[in-house]
Amino acid sequence: MDAMGIAKLATSLADTGLRQEVGMTMLKKAQDIQASSAAQLLEAVQASAPAPNLPPHLGNHVNTTA
Repeated sequence: MDAMGIAKLATSLADTGLRQEVGMTMLKKAQDIQASSAAQLLEAVQASAPAPNLPPHLGNHVNTTA
């Protein structure tokens, strides 16, 4: 193998490693954004849900004969 072939192979390997590193960084960033969005949605749902004003005896029994 000549010097140009070795240089081309080394450059190709370095470029591949860089692409993989950039891809992983972008994937982690996307996951962080999704986690943040999900947390905000859960907070919004919990904040907007009114407290049920139901009598304490409701929901204690399940009708299995219906």
